[in-house]
Amino acid sequence: MNFQAKAFYPMQEARIIDAVKSSSSELYEFLEEKYNYYNRPDFITNDPISVPHRFALKKDIEIAGFLTSTISWGKRRTIINNALDLMQRMDNAPFQFITQSGEKDIMIFKSFVHRTFNGDDCIYFLNSLRNIYRNHNGLESVFSLGILKAGSLKGSINYFRMIFFELPHLTRTQKHIANPDKNASAKRINMFLRWMVRKDDRGVDFGIWPAIDPSMLFCPLDIHAGNQSRKLGLLQRKQNDWKAVEELTASLRRFDPLDPVKYDFALFGSGIQEKF
Repeated sequence: MNFQAKAFYPMQEARIIDAVKSSSSELYEFLEEKYNYYNRPDFITNDPISVPHRFALKKDIEIAGFLTSTISWGKRRTIINNALDLMQRMDNAPFQFITQSGEKDIMIFKSFVHRTFNGDDCIYFLNSLRNIYRNHNGLESVFSLGILKAGSLKGSINYFRMIFFELPHLTRTQKHIANPDKNASAKRINMFLRWMVRKDDRGVDFGIWPAIDPSMLFCPLDIHAGNQSRKLGLLQRKQNDWKAVEELTASLRRFDPLDPVKYDFALFGSGIQEKF
């Protein structure tokens, strides 16, 4: 069965959905074809992952990736433009800026705004990243230690959140790091972890965090991935929350238990690019 990347008319869409839901083999074929189609460098340009792809050093990539994923909601072009603005304010050397800048340097971010993420939030994020790289051996180390302590990636996200907010901060800033214990889907953190952990020969995800196994990842869940997953019978839960993330990822593990989150390309791509 050959599902070409294009927009479908309603009757065509209905037939395709019925086909892929009719058997696990058809669904597997559909997911694999869409994954192979969208997991390639051609699609980097118009995606927020294009921002960390501007860097070559590991610590620059992970800092750029974390900050970009943090503001990844809304229009993709706006996300990319604002993430590039963040990088420019750091002289396009994020690790050096994080670890060597002073308080006066960081104040240039006071005017930064992306939707509800404002200058105060941004300044705290930079100060917290400085603390993490100076006192906790960096982002990868915090997430890896969280897995050792909690035994799961969900527990690791909660551990990271605790470390991230160990400095004095405004209560409002906490909303920008999701809390799975409160049933948040943690879409942006899961997307960031996919970028850092998944490794293949496609040139999209970075795979620079070998300490975390890709089989532990959870699928980033937003409205587009949620809608596609329900159409395909991968997700029954109506809310896009952490319980839905666990249900969807469990469904995807049936098709690839070692790398279930690779199908994020299929769900997001067919939802955004094809309006499927």
